[in-house]
Amino acid sequence: MHLEDGGIPSGYTRYAGAKITTLFAGLLILMFLVVLSVSVGSVSMAFSDVLKTLLGIRVSKMIDVVVFSIRLPQVLAAVVAGAGLSVSGAVMQSVLGNPLGSPYTLGISQAAAFGAAFSVMILGAGSMHSASGDAITIAHPGVTAASAFAASMVATAVVVLISRLRRGSPEVMILAGVAMGSLCTAGTMFLQYFADDVQLAAMVFWSFGDVSRASWRELAIMASVVAAAVLFFVFNAWNYNAIDAGDETAGSLGVNVKVVRFLGMIISSLVTAVVISLVGVIGFVGLVCPHMVRRILGDDNRFLIPGSCLMGAALLLAADTAARVIMAPYVLPVAVLTSFVGAPVFLYLLVKGYSR
Repeated sequence: MHLEDGGIPSGYTRYAGAKITTLFAGLLILMFLVVLSVSVGSVSMAFSDVLKTLLGIRVSKMIDVVVFSIRLPQVLAAVVAGAGLSVSGAVMQSVLGNPLGSPYTLGISQAAAFGAAFSVMILGAGSMHSASGDAITIAHPGVTAASAFAASMVATAVVVLISRLRRGSPEVMILAGVAMGSLCTAGTMFLQYFADDVQLAAMVFWSFGDVSRASWRELAIMASVVAAAVLFFVFNAWNYNAIDAGDETAGSLGVNVKVVRFLGMIISSLVTAVVISLVGVIGFVGLVCPHMVRRILGDDNRFLIPGSCLMGAALLLAADTAARVIMAPYVLPVAVLTSFVGAPVFLYLLVKGYSR
């Protein structure tokens, strides 16, 4: 075996170099999509003008207003939300040993949505309006996120408990997730039943996942939570690799499997709760993107985790861009397109037999 200076096998250096190059290419593609997404919409702007504006070169006052006050917060919200949901799905699939695991399929997204709806309608965390552009204004995002997190943690605890009682088979986890999702959806419908017409219209509109409602304040909250979570996941990538090899193998390598699994689920649920409480339910991003990355980069979590962030950000951003132009001047909620993409992939994974 040929060793380079420092005792690192040359084959491993080439292997890691190829993965890093792929990640860098994904970052460049994401940056291109960001500029492109800012350029398109009801007010079209030249790609070059948007690029100059983002680089600090003023083209016109109108472009400055459209870019920094309207388009950029929505685009960056799609990037952050997509990255958070995708990396949460990747970690859940790893720590649970279930390729069908994701915030949406395990019912965690629906639980977070119920918690957010409960905070808005019962705890008074938001004000409601009849205009579709601002159906719900979150006055206390911390209260909403805390309520969504509490509900998502209850759903997580139930799914994990049932899976342990039934030896953690993928089928049991998904069925438990379907049951929790249905229960939380029923809870949300119960709240809607006692709402007045304006409240009902507002809650239905809010339940459509849509990143356009995010302002710079919501973006800052999401970005802080997602960035901290990603750093934690990257730091524990070796532990997740060990768990992928089996609990006994991980234990023999000194990994505290229970603690790593518990913290992974807690933080994944927190990311999901924050995203859902601020932009609504966006399904299947956490399921589809990690599997797409695995086909490109493999199962090594040192590359899978950052790759899932890039893929989730790019997929949700591309879906949001398409939602703005596919039926212009009407704007579709981005969750509609992600469900159209995610549902067939989910069925494909079921037919394939859970293989990774």
